[in-house]
Amino acid sequence: MSIPVRQKIKVGTYLMSQRLRGVKKFPLVLQLEPLYQCNLECVGCGKIQHPDDILRRRLSVQQCVDAVEECGAPVVSIAGGEPLVHKEIDQITQALLERKKYVYLCTNAILMERKLDLFKPHPYFAWSVHLDGLRDRHDESVSRKGVFDKAVAAIREAKRRGFRVTTNTTFFTHDSAKSVREVLDFLNDDLQVDNMQISPAYAYEKAPDQEHFMGVDRTRAIFREAFSEGRRGKWRLNHSPLFLDFLEGKVDFECTPWGIPCYSVFGWQRPCYLLADGYASTYKELLETTDWDQYGRGRNPKCENCMAHAGYEPTAVLRTLGSLKESARAAVAH
Repeated sequence: MSIPVRQKIKVGTYLMSQRLRGVKKFPLVLQLEPLYQCNLECVGCGKIQHPDDILRRRLSVQQCVDAVEECGAPVVSIAGGEPLVHKEIDQITQALLERKKYVYLCTNAILMERKLDLFKPHPYFAWSVHLDGLRDRHDESVSRKGVFDKAVAAIREAKRRGFRVTTNTTFFTHDSAKSVREVLDFLNDDLQVDNMQISPAYAYEKAPDQEHFMGVDRTRAIFREAFSEGRRGKWRLNHSPLFLDFLEGKVDFECTPWGIPCYSVFGWQRPCYLLADGYASTYKELLETTDWDQYGRGRNPKCENCMAHAGYEPTAVLRTLGSLKESARAAVAH
């Protein structure tokens, strides 16, 4: 199935209310990072490079609730680090569901199968499993053999128990249009996950591997070819049609990093969860004291090769809301 109708309605109502009130900057999704510690050391990740005293830090249940209520986003993506390492992750999740937030619990799935009993299927809850390709490619990406098989087994068991399961796949220069198609076909048809999120990799400054992040031209070429011959429409992609147009290079947008703010053990991260240019103590401070005009391609060297959903999916959603044609296209899309 595609994105649940009730989620589309709730998010659409939220967006319309912001527009009618004349609010210029508001969050669509909160990226909540209750810890940075992880049980993997992926070469493309910059989170786990923090010193041990930082990796031992945890956000409390109340801190997570306060951040969610402070910003008011209708959707929360719980990431990290590896959230399932957090001893109170089930309590955090339940607290957000009680507040009627749509929660995506991101995980590498190493601990997922044995922690399924801590959770119950809920119409507002979905697992988001990180899979960066098929077996060999994914295991190379996470620097450990056997992780792909663990993730697939966990997905199958979660689906058997009635959970909604989505995936998150990042593509690097190793990838081609062929490999993009292969992994999406596997996730869509073989695993039958409910939705798939995709993104070209962003070059974290602290990531050990700095050589395999795709630039703009290569990103557009790969996705243009991967999406050709009408294939794009058959996959249950968790993106607006305009964002997929953006990946193909059919349209271009300005970055709106305030659309997916990030709250972590350091506070509210400027300007987004991919780029750390300092932190604010409150969401209001983040909005009012961040110079948003200095971010995005053509404005900041660190942003030149970024086409990640964190900055550009919110722009696409806002453009969709402002167009009857695009709203109709989004309504019938997977």
